[in-house]
Amino acid sequence: MTTRAERRPNHRLASLVEEAGFSHAGLARRVDQLGAEQGLDLRYDKTSVARWLRGQHPRGIVPILLAEVFTQRLSRKLSAEDLGMAGCRPDYAGLEYATGPAEAVDIVSGMWQADSAHRPALVEAAFTPGALVVPSRDWLIGAGDEQPARAEGGRVSLGDVSAVRAVGEAFRRLDNTYGGGHARQALVRYLDTEVATMLRGSYAGEVGCELFGAAALLTRLVGWMAYDIGIHGMAQRYFVQALRLAQASGDRELGAYVLATMSRQAIYLGHGREAVQLARVAQQGTTAAASPRVRFMLHAVEARGHGLLADSRSCMASLVRAEQAFGQAGPPGEDPEWVRHMDEAQLHDEHAHCFRDLEDHRRAKEFAERSLKLREEEYARSRLFCGTVLATALLGLGELDQACEVSAAATEQAGGLRSARAVDYVREFSLRLSPYRDSPAVRDFTERTREFLRPAR
Repeated sequence: MTTRAERRPNHRLASLVEEAGFSHAGLARRVDQLGAEQGLDLRYDKTSVARWLRGQHPRGIVPILLAEVFTQRLSRKLSAEDLGMAGCRPDYAGLEYATGPAEAVDIVSGMWQADSAHRPALVEAAFTPGALVVPSRDWLIGAGDEQPARAEGGRVSLGDVSAVRAVGEAFRRLDNTYGGGHARQALVRYLDTEVATMLRGSYAGEVGCELFGAAALLTRLVGWMAYDIGIHGMAQRYFVQALRLAQASGDRELGAYVLATMSRQAIYLGHGREAVQLARVAQQGTTAAASPRVRFMLHAVEARGHGLLADSRSCMASLVRAEQAFGQAGPPGEDPEWVRHMDEAQLHDEHAHCFRDLEDHRRAKEFAERSLKLREEEYARSRLFCGTVLATALLGLGELDQACEVSAAATEQAGGLRSARAVDYVREFSLRLSPYRDSPAVRDFTERTREFLRPAR
């Protein structure tokens, strides 16, 4: 932390305050308002601004919020560094939304390198709901970059990009079946060596766009794996950088997919309002381009956010829109591979989760059963999630013995998973059984799931 003796007046911030015409109280009030929009309880005042001008750096996400306040007021993009607050960088490294493709490569390749080297700062980074506003807004209003191009380095071909996509598909299957804990570090090493080298190679036109799109998919996937094993701050940072790479690729649907992923993480962490906002930004940003299957994905994740907030009316409206979009979708093979999992099994799964959150046990049971009948064995983690939702619905309907059997069987079938989310699903159901702990069915469930719930060494 900067000491009083080491501080120097922040002339950059003073110049921007004067240019923007802010009073000290007015600037503090705007920071508080922007923080409140992101669920933060900030209580700054004119004295706080005076301290910043004398050289004190606010903590956490506040430098980003300050930069956003000046960006809105002056109608040009400003960063925390532009405000003379580069010293706060460790608090938000990886949350920056790059101004162009070259900077995006520098940021994300630095993250891959740090992750591959097991540097603690990235692993220990905190998830910050307030950091969701800037990247989602910048993606939404971004006019698009020029096609990524470089004239130096080894030549990259479309064949090279196809190889990257094939590697990504292999890792995606591993993640679906075995969870994010099995192969994440291997994917990080691939990104840090092969993909980073390609991004710093020679390419132009279609090859550049395809390369950035492939890199975005793998960056989203490595973030998804981190999310699955409970490293949420790291995951958030990978998602932000995947969104920036997707923008550079020119693929708006891919950017929407990343935003939907960010929305799912927000739902999992209990931030329903932010989840809904991210889903809506994705919808707004793909109004003319989104295929029916992509629209289904975006309406479904919005419904999940409303369900978490116990907003039944909005949840049902989003589910209806998701159903309508799904009804308009063609065969999965007509869509990009990353959205093909949004099939009928997933449609029923989204309904089941929503009705679980709305405590409509009958309909949660109905849709969970439908989903499980259609869900392929490859999706072991999804089957466990849905099986646990089914068990929760059965418990809510008073069918204790069957609920215990369904959850225990689903857990046993997913025994090879390395997934913190999977453990959380089973543990949460186990807590629901506390009032019935003396029941033979509950004792049997506890014994059958003991190894799965055992803390990792």
